[in-house]
Amino acid sequence: MTPTAKRCAVYTRKSSEEGLDQTFNSLDAQREAGEAYVKSQSQEGWSILPARYDDGGYSGGTMERPGLRQLLADVGDGMIQVVVVYKIDRLTRSLSDFSRIVEIFEQAGTSFVSVTQSFNTTDSMGRLMLNVLLSFAQFEREVTGERIRDKISASKAKGMWMGGTLPLGYDRPLPMTHKLLINDDEAETVRWIFRRYLDLGSVHALQRELAEEGIKSKLRVTQNGRELGGTEISRGALFYLLRNQTYLGKIFHKDNIYDGEHDAIVDKTLFDKVQQLLDFHARRGRDAQHDKKIKAPLTGKLFDACGEPMSPTFSQGRGQKVYRYYVSASLQKGIGRTDEDIVQRLPAPAMEKLINEYVTRWLPNSDDPITMIDSINLIADGMVIRLIEDQRKTISARLDASDVITHCTSKSTSISVKVALPIKGGRRIITPANRRSAEPDLTLISALRRAHRMVQRKSAMPVVETSPSLPHHRKLLMLAFLAPDIQRDILAGKQPPMLNLEKLVRMTIPICWNQQRQMLGWQPTPEPCYAE
Repeated sequence: MTPTAKRCAVYTRKSSEEGLDQTFNSLDAQREAGEAYVKSQSQEGWSILPARYDDGGYSGGTMERPGLRQLLADVGDGMIQVVVVYKIDRLTRSLSDFSRIVEIFEQAGTSFVSVTQSFNTTDSMGRLMLNVLLSFAQFEREVTGERIRDKISASKAKGMWMGGTLPLGYDRPLPMTHKLLINDDEAETVRWIFRRYLDLGSVHALQRELAEEGIKSKLRVTQNGRELGGTEISRGALFYLLRNQTYLGKIFHKDNIYDGEHDAIVDKTLFDKVQQLLDFHARRGRDAQHDKKIKAPLTGKLFDACGEPMSPTFSQGRGQKVYRYYVSASLQKGIGRTDEDIVQRLPAPAMEKLINEYVTRWLPNSDDPITMIDSINLIADGMVIRLIEDQRKTISARLDASDVITHCTSKSTSISVKVALPIKGGRRIITPANRRSAEPDLTLISALRRAHRMVQRKSAMPVVETSPSLPHHRKLLMLAFLAPDIQRDILAGKQPPMLNLEKLVRMTIPICWNQQRQMLGWQPTPEPCYAE
């Protein structure tokens, strides 16, 4: 009877890369033993496949190995009937991984053979013996790992450098030693970075200056010749550098810090000053984050006209006064859009006050109006406020003439409202478009006064005192020629809320007062009339 032909694949593995560059290495020795075993079974119809399934420098504790992945793929395609390994732990050292591999073999009808250990995986006794051996292999792997970790811990306690990413300022130890060597040029750069941080007081500003100066991270070359580093130092890496106690001559392991064999680069006084400044900014950042959560009720609810979320931000003015804003995500990342009519920044207190007024008017019995809001989407001439649940019966009688219910379901009610929003976020007034502002626009008033200072009146005729050279000044000058009632309303804070300095200077203002009123949509405030 002619035996059934069986295609055999030899799988080889070595945990480390040491010795793989030799002419005849461990992988070659394993494959030679496997080929010899297959030839000894030629009477059973066994034949060796020419394809090599080698994993040099890969641990047996993981299945993320290119050779193993290709082997399992070919097994699944029915190309292999027998898998031959030198030892069972060459295939895997994990019981769970072995179970997965054997399951793949069984589904494909593939047998598993170890050259130095005779097994037959087709019966239960063979699988039991394999599991027992794998248990010992996994135990050996875990014990070896514990020994290595204990050795590293004991060596670091003695101040030895046991490998890892080299910090800027140091070079690798000499062969057979564990003492970091100081790189004089890089060490001077590190000291300059510490001193410069104290001068600037900001890691962000320091990172920008390092980029401008062309200072790069440490360039490292791996054993296989691959280059790492040599790029701009990121803010995260800069924070780590300024906190790194290696520069004090220390070696740290987990939560423990030991005196290292290497010499310090940074003086302890300088290092401590840097830590104090970093801790101060960290505390202030945590406080700001705490205030941000408390004082930003519209977080996660407010979106600009492009659908981007508007997140809370803070800026600190003179006298330690804090200004709060809601800013679009792209603007926070420094990616400002070119469309000037898109609102990307809003003064937070004014926006929160206006939203609270709207919802309180619509739902007067609500204890917390903000919790009734699902989302707020800015649009060209106002915003759409979406309330939770169907609120038509409650709010219908409380809507203004310009308020429109645009959508309603059992889960939400959307209302469009017309609102005057500051384009740049500089004006702090946000008001409904159908009402006049109750507060003077100080920026607009200041510009109006400046325009009048540029004009000298002689013989009741306005004459420009000096010829403005900048286009902005020439446009600003036109404010002095606005109609008297328009100027009076600006000083009283009664101008239409949609009108601001930014829009005015972009307009071509006519000389005729009636044309001015028509262009600006101005309805003069009537003068008070007194009976005689």
